[in-house]
Amino acid sequence: MSPATASEARQGLGEDGVMIAPSGPRSAAEIRDYLTDRLNSALRRPGMFGGETALLLLLDHLAYAENQDDAWEQERRAMESRGAFTSIGVTGAFRTLLPNSEEHGPASVYAEFAHVHGWLRADRVLTAEEHESVRQESRTWVGQDRLFSEVVETFGPPSVLFGGSNPFYGKTLGYLTEQVNEPMIFFHLWNGTDSDAVSTWPPLHSEPVLLAVRHGRGRFRDTFIFSPEGRKRRPVTE
Repeated sequence: MSPATASEARQGLGEDGVMIAPSGPRSAAEIRDYLTDRLNSALRRPGMFGGETALLLLLDHLAYAENQDDAWEQERRAMESRGAFTSIGVTGAFRTLLPNSEEHGPASVYAEFAHVHGWLRADRVLTAEEHESVRQESRTWVGQDRLFSEVVETFGPPSVLFGGSNPFYGKTLGYLTEQVNEPMIFFHLWNGTDSDAVSTWPPLHSEPVLLAVRHGRGRFRDTFIFSPEGRKRRPVTE
């Protein structure tokens, strides 16, 4: 083998100059980074990854890789005890509270666990003062019907946007600080048609409307403060 060819081989190139895939298992760091990337993508666009099932699998794998499977199991039990996890997962808990939130709603709940363990990558991190201001102001601010644009104008861009930016679909906006013991604040927004409408298109609004603000780790339904539209749209359950 010529010196040039030997050099190319050391750089992962074959004799024809084509890159040779490295052999051998990936490192723990590579696995962690891959799973973290996939989890963050799935949290933001859960519908593209398979919904809640995909989130559960990714968290199972990442918790195992990080030796946090016991903590993940404890979190699952805690979610069940406070009514955030039913026989059909977090989706079931949301179905009794908000309409059409089966994707971005559950994603926001799983994001809380990811944040505590340093896996959630935020687009914006609030200071403690900013976070407290959002928490305090949103409690009364949600007393009137609000639009997506009003949430962003009032509280700034979210730390994480669950569900994508398309204005014709619902979404959840999450706000967080670097302090993982400080619960995230969520704004749950909806767009759609009246329940008795024949068609699901076009939606009623040019942008999503705020249904509820969620904050805290208590009984799940007690962590919601509903807007007038949220009370109107709340599903009727037996």
